[in-house]
Amino acid sequence: MTTIAAVAANFTRDLEQNYALIQTLTTQAREKGVEFLVFPEAAIGGYLSSLGNHGDTVKNTDRSLPPAISLDGPEIRRVQQIVGDLVVAIGFCELDRDGETRYNAAAVLDGHRIYGSYRKVHQPLGENMSYSAGSEYPVFDTPVGRVGLQICYDKAFPEAARSMALDGAEIIASLSAWPAARTATATDLQEDRWTYRFNLFDMARALDNQVFWVASNQSGTFGSLNYVGNAKVVDPGGNVLATTLLGSGMAVADIDIEGTFRAMRGGMFHLRDRRPDVYGALTDADHTAAWNGLARA
Repeated sequence: MTTIAAVAANFTRDLEQNYALIQTLTTQAREKGVEFLVFPEAAIGGYLSSLGNHGDTVKNTDRSLPPAISLDGPEIRRVQQIVGDLVVAIGFCELDRDGETRYNAAAVLDGHRIYGSYRKVHQPLGENMSYSAGSEYPVFDTPVGRVGLQICYDKAFPEAARSMALDGAEIIASLSAWPAARTATATDLQEDRWTYRFNLFDMARALDNQVFWVASNQSGTFGSLNYVGNAKVVDPGGNVLATTLLGSGMAVADIDIEGTFRAMRGGMFHLRDRRPDVYGALTDADHTAAWNGLARA
């Protein structure tokens, strides 16, 4: 058995406060026997305080933007010192080697090694005004299994998770700073339509690909954004094993990767039963252009 956990917590621009929170959550995780802990998107330095063509989302300015961090920089090393032998996935704003380009990024690491990193591919609501987009979905071998990473809006695109599942991902960590709806927000955020979509995507992507899905999220508020929490662990059948709902904390679950895969993939195995020969429209340039034209209409 492997014990994994997803975090719902509030991370801001205050790096020292963030490190202290990472320390607290890491300590709690160790007490629960957690071996893989997934922090939210932008856990080092916080997310954007607003979305759209205003405020801190103006590309290539430093107005309240998250601090830009290099993979080999002191901020990542500080996190490694805190987590020790615990394997974690954590989000941050990555500064490219050119010293200018920023990416909304995540890494899977422990105190001894960075197993890999990911740059967010799909960008919602003007996020491209603050970050450049990534272009691949790598999968990494770690002490807890073969792990894929994605960030927030990526979960709305089935192809993203599918590409990692086809590359042998056993666990997909989906790190988010997912807020409530900006208009017609529900009085009870657990009933908000964006909360519903967040949870539905998590269950669907786990079931689509018959993988373990670990969804972290920011909680509380930051700037104009009101986060919905709902960190969770989902099994390959789409069943939610543990969730924080709206609250901060950790959703912790014990999983048996080999045994669960053997049972749930024993009959219907979604990856085996695909028909790529009839999926041509998914990657056909003409179809993509046609859909882009409809979206602009």
